[in-house]
Amino acid sequence: MKSIQNKAAGVVLCAILALPAWILGQYFPLVGAPVFAILLGMIVGSFYHNRTKTAAGIAFTSKYILQTAVVLLGFGLNLMQVVKVGVQSLPIIISTIATSLIVAFCLQKWLKLDVNTATLVGVGSSICGGSAIAATAPVIKAKDEEVAKSISVIFLFNILAALIFPTLGDMLGLTNHGFALFAGTAVNDTSSVTATAAAWDAIHHSNTLDGATIVKLTRTLAIIPITLVLSFYTAFKESKNGRASEKTFSLKKAFPMFVLYFLLASIVTTVVSSLGMSVELFDQLKLLSKFFIVMAMGAIGLNTNPIKLVKTGGQAIGVGAACWLAIT
Repeated sequence: MKSIQNKAAGVVLCAILALPAWILGQYFPLVGAPVFAILLGMIVGSFYHNRTKTAAGIAFTSKYILQTAVVLLGFGLNLMQVVKVGVQSLPIIISTIATSLIVAFCLQKWLKLDVNTATLVGVGSSICGGSAIAATAPVIKAKDEEVAKSISVIFLFNILAALIFPTLGDMLGLTNHGFALFAGTAVNDTSSVTATAAAWDAIHHSNTLDGATIVKLTRTLAIIPITLVLSFYTAFKESKNGRASEKTFSLKKAFPMFVLYFLLASIVTTVVSSLGMSVELFDQLKLLSKFFIVMAMGAIGLNTNPIKLVKTGGQAIGVGAACWLAIT
């Protein structure tokens, strides 16, 4: 009970920050509620210094509520639908994910960017933007400032994609099906995929939105193998570098259980859908997942120094630009 009381004030503060960010995200979907939450968190954090009562709740939100959001995200995935429509896009998805991660790895040392930020930018660029960053951050033990930096980079290239890609698609002579594949693979975040496909549809009087969304959902499944590999690698590295008493790799400790729950949520959704039952509850859980991510981004913003973020953001933008161009 005492533990709940210690965390309540910080969790409530993050929820309060999330509400205006959520509303702004509805009006400006291209920017997105998570970015607004980080900005509001940094503004409030610049003036709010007495955190004795809220520190525990802010830390809880940025870690455990963020993990809960990833689990609930699984309720938005119908695996049968993904397999039926998205399997043809797998070669492109696998190649773009590999390309992004290789580019991020190669540029990390050259641009003197910290490993965690480079990893988050590479994963966010290649899989599903903020959701992939939310899933990856806990397993690599990323700092809040590293998460904020990565989300900011993803946001920048989301906007560029939505503005540029419809015209680029025309220049390349893409068919409607081709553009759905292009938008679903090369745009980072779900809201930006929607905006990009909607812009194409408005010009061509077509319906690429459904196809692009399915491709995007197929990319989301890559969260599972990526987070597992990174989790095992992080745990193994810690066991090698730790004290003599800790130099033992533990599979149980390394395995991120929230990723397993994410997969189970996807399976539940798939089974219920295949039985012809209503999935309205799952739609609400998916909505709650998005709100929890916004809450967690508010918490991360509260723990982020905006001056330091601006000073150290150049290298992250460089890696993000290279990953984005390589994927495109």
